[in-house]
Amino acid sequence: MKARLAAFVAVVALGACSAPTVPDFTWYRLPRPQPPPALTQPWAGSVVVEDFAADGLYADQALVYALDADAQQLRQYHYQMWADPPTRMLQRRLAVTLRGAGLARTVSDELPASRDAMRIRGNLLRMDRVPTSAGGWEVVVVLKLRAVAPGDRVLVDDIYRDGEPAGGSELKASVDAYGAAIDRIYARFLADLQQHHGDGDAR
Repeated sequence: MKARLAAFVAVVALGACSAPTVPDFTWYRLPRPQPPPALTQPWAGSVVVEDFAADGLYADQALVYALDADAQQLRQYHYQMWADPPTRMLQRRLAVTLRGAGLARTVSDELPASRDAMRIRGNLLRMDRVPTSAGGWEVVVVLKLRAVAPGDRVLVDDIYRDGEPAGGSELKASVDAYGAAIDRIYARFLADLQQHHGDGDAR
């Protein structure tokens, strides 16, 4: 009897000492950007896409999700992270998009401030995974984008919003939806930019 009691106590003690299983971190990258339509008359000078800014939750690498459809209550996933900070990820994606459209001979993210160039700045205002009334998920992205030509001539200064339903409940589907929403925002920004600088008639 004593031997069985001692064995039971030992099993309980070992169970109490065992550490809880910690979930693995998962790191996400956006899908490849969709190629935009090529411009026939590019910008005459250089273009620099400067660092994007973000406040609060969006300055971190964790994916953000809402608890309600109005996105009034937000949380961060503990083990689901972007591979790069969202601000850096968005900056690079915009540079790739503008380069792919042939906006200018030089599209960079590191031209010196002393060099004359169109300068594009972005501010990440929202990047949420939001539950829908149907029980699924959609993503919402809101960016403020500003393009300034040499001589401080403002070409575009606007807020762009887009959303995309996720194709499934897994986070990978939401990440793919983010890519689609961001690409549409960048396409609209590029169209606005083209309209305001006269499809390349810039000095």
